[in-house]
Amino acid sequence: MIYTALSVAWISGIVHSMAMTFPTSAVIDGVCYAYVLWKSRVAQMAYGFFYFLSYYTIELFTFIFCYGHIVIAIRRQAKIMAGHVVMSNAIQAQSNQIQSSVIKTMILVSALYAISDLPMSVYYLMLNIHANLTLLESGYYASLLISYLYFCTNPFIYAVKFNPVKIVLLRLIPCKKNAAEVVQSIEMTGSRNVATHN
Repeated sequence: MIYTALSVAWISGIVHSMAMTFPTSAVIDGVCYAYVLWKSRVAQMAYGFFYFLSYYTIELFTFIFCYGHIVIAIRRQAKIMAGHVVMSNAIQAQSNQIQSSVIKTMILVSALYAISDLPMSVYYLMLNIHANLTLLESGYYASLLISYLYFCTNPFIYAVKFNPVKIVLLRLIPCKKNAAEVVQSIEMTGSRNVATHN
């Protein structure tokens, strides 16, 4: 499933970019004009609305929908466990902490995406609705930078806020050792003293 998701994301992105870049771009007087030379104005506006719906609205809805189902599944699992086993306060607290972690991560990821990708999506929509905008404007580069900040911060959000990801990442650190491996007893030669060091 992971490899399928990766291949679909890469292949669909490359196909979409190539299919839109070549017919709508040209170099005029040494300046590259990308995504602005359309055969018809209606096609350009239709693509602008399609892009905004596909790459902003539907993605945001997908985040909220999928995270909502994850929270529902966690709550259902907690209720089933509570019905079968008398849960101690520690287990109940851990279950509540997992639910809280998922909800906080969901809200943070969705809100950060909604805020950071909105300027780029709106700029691209305006680019396709108003013919006087280009990809050479300073507003394009500012909105692109804000959008890229989301892509850079997203892995750190999961690493900091979501405990299963944090545990997997900690296991990947090769120099991190267990406490039992760190403490060693060494017998000093020539004396009967035992020293412990970290």
